[in-house]
Amino acid sequence: MASYTAAQLYGKGSYSEALNGNKTFTITNPYDGTSYFTIEAVRNSDGFFDSTSNKVAEGTYTIGNDIKTLVTSSYIASVTVPPGTNSMSVIFANSTPISGSILRATGGITLIIS
Repeated sequence: MASYTAAQLYGKGSYSEALNGNKTFTITNPYDGTSYFTIEAVRNSDGFFDSTSNKVAEGTYTIGNDIKTLVTSSYIASVTVPPGTNSMSVIFANSTPISGSILRATGGITLIIS
């Protein structure tokens, strides 16, 4: 189980632990408004995704009742997060190694992956 602070997730984000199998993301938004959480593959030196990029966002998603929006591609998955504690489960189709993806968030979001 890994946890990430708001400071780690804001801006450039934080490299993630290995993402594979079934993971639960417990996402806490402490503010009154909607915030955003994103899982993103690491880009190449030119700033693009290419054949060497991890397809971290491919999988089966189950989002909690309060999370209303999920947008995905092979390389990025993003959700809107209402105030409070919310959850999202992902069964990843691919194995992404440690530091093979970046986690980002806005609005003071904290995260626990279990």
